[in-house]
Amino acid sequence: MKIVIFDGSFKTTTFINRLIKGLSLKHEVFVLGFNENIESKIAGVHYIGLGPNTSKIKFIFRSIKLRGLNFMKHFKLAIQLLKGLKREILEDNFQLAIDDIQPDIIHFQWVSVLFYLENLKLPKCTKTILSQRGFHINVRPFVNLDNMLFLKDAFQKLDGFHSVSKAIQKKSNEIYTSPSKIDHVIYSGFDYKHIPVRENTIFSKPIRIISVGRNHWIKDYRSAINAIYLLKNRGLNCHYTIIGVQKDEELLFLVSELGLQKEITFSPRVTQEEVYNQMLEADLFILPSVEEGIANVCIEAMFCKLLVLSTNCGGMSDLIEDGITGFLVPTRAPDLMAQKIENIMQLSNDKISEITMYARDKVKQQHNSLKMINDMESLYKEVYERN
Repeated sequence: MKIVIFDGSFKTTTFINRLIKGLSLKHEVFVLGFNENIESKIAGVHYIGLGPNTSKIKFIFRSIKLRGLNFMKHFKLAIQLLKGLKREILEDNFQLAIDDIQPDIIHFQWVSVLFYLENLKLPKCTKTILSQRGFHINVRPFVNLDNMLFLKDAFQKLDGFHSVSKAIQKKSNEIYTSPSKIDHVIYSGFDYKHIPVRENTIFSKPIRIISVGRNHWIKDYRSAINAIYLLKNRGLNCHYTIIGVQKDEELLFLVSELGLQKEITFSPRVTQEEVYNQMLEADLFILPSVEEGIANVCIEAMFCKLLVLSTNCGGMSDLIEDGITGFLVPTRAPDLMAQKIENIMQLSNDKISEITMYARDKVKQQHNSLKMINDMESLYKEVYERN
């Protein structure tokens, strides 16, 4: 098959790169992007530049090259440039690349690039698929009416959907559903070779708790901080490190107001290797988010055999079964989070070993790269063969 992977850039995520690399062993894969800067390309994959946003001259040169020797297309481009119609040029560049490739599948990796489908004239045999992830499915359509109306229309034009969790799939059906809708839940695949594994099951004193993630309201670190405050008042000794958040006035004020300067540390972003080192030293990982798809960092922590406590948001229940492979609490409930942490601190070493073993087995089976690639191929095949 000829498969176009489109997320608007050559700088595809690690997980998309694993998919591309696996697909390229059997299929002809094309990556289309406007951001053409990339340090290393995957061997055997075709990278088609659509015009970089960083240089006007390079953008014009790329646009000219895509039009070949067609005088009328160059004339139209000249008019568009004079009128400053950049979005029209971007859409035309995408159309020209698709016309040249004649792909079997166009896989849109993000909802945010779906507007390129709006005016796209598809080759006769080309089918389209959208990956559905996080905020753009779970939240934005339900707080932005214009976005909801756009997606309702766009989804009807798509031939298939890839959902990263059952929860995302359910939310997608609230936007658009049909008896003929093809929507496969396919979990992100990981390469576990570089993830270390903890051997220690004895809690530290104080117990060491970590979170990893960007500073955003959706991560709800306030609830986690308030949970630590409740634990301190109960005389339970723990230290909480938030990696990826260094200077946030609101959170710093909250920590100061609650008198938790000794119990809570904010750390700047660190390398992936250092994140793994922190996981090896920690006793518990917390994901306090109000919304997620399936958090990759929790998958990594579970493979590392670090206990994970997550809010029951988004697709996290696809990953964690409470008390079996980890622990779940409701969102925005610091009192329940504190109680759950207290319960975790009372676990025996045997119980900790059992939970971390089940958790590691779960992610190895559900989130391996080969399964992801095979499942995606099955989706492509079903969509392509549908009349």
